[in-house]
Amino acid sequence: MSRRLRTWLFLAAAVVVAAFYAAACTGLPHFAGLVHPYGTRAVAAAMRQRTANVISSVNFDQRAFDTLGEESILFAAVLGAIVLLRRARDEREAAPAPGRVMPSTRLFGTVMLPITLLTGFYIVAHGQLSPGGGFQGGVILATGLHLAYIAADYRALERIRPLASLDVADALAAGAFAALGFVGIAKGASYLQNVLPLGTFGQLSSGGLVPVINAAVGVEVGSGIVVLIAHFIDQAVEIESPSDGERPNDASGADGGNR
Repeated sequence: MSRRLRTWLFLAAAVVVAAFYAAACTGLPHFAGLVHPYGTRAVAAAMRQRTANVISSVNFDQRAFDTLGEESILFAAVLGAIVLLRRARDEREAAPAPGRVMPSTRLFGTVMLPITLLTGFYIVAHGQLSPGGGFQGGVILATGLHLAYIAADYRALERIRPLASLDVADALAAGAFAALGFVGIAKGASYLQNVLPLGTFGQLSSGGLVPVINAAVGVEVGSGIVVLIAHFIDQAVEIESPSDGERPNDASGADGGNR
């Protein structure tokens, strides 16, 4: 395909998108107005479904199919990164020497590691009740785990990071989200429709399908990000190619060179 033809195809598509976008914008409420039709309907639906956190109701109930697509994007991105970062035939693993860590950094990381993980679990578990949810809590869990790398060294991180299990958990959680949609179909409703008992408003068991999907998302996001970071760190500190030569293994932990 020539460059000129590609340009014309782009312009034609851009005109169509611009026309639909302009038509959609004409129906938007006025800026800073007092009428918020989407917000009003979203809040009413969340209360009807006994989900105190309206955002979680929107993400995992009212537009759960869109969220499934978003989670699938993350899963595909992690999978693609793993394929790209796999060890080549001419590369080898070199065990990194432990780096020097300042006592203050070690103390801070050791204290904050359990606190951060507990916070992440709390945010995932209470996603249908308070601000947060599976996406936010999963990120906190994944990044909090790496405080072990900051406070100690790479070997300490490897000891508390069951990478093989997290690989499986990532795939199972992503599949669980998609499979939960068939619960609605089995009960004669639509895919991903919230058909489970709604429970009591404000309780951990409230929200029907919302906390279940939220938990699956938390596992997928947390596991996926840990796996993703693991492959990046492996490339940085363990895997060497013939052109790299000898890498220095005495980097200081104080300046981010933990090995």
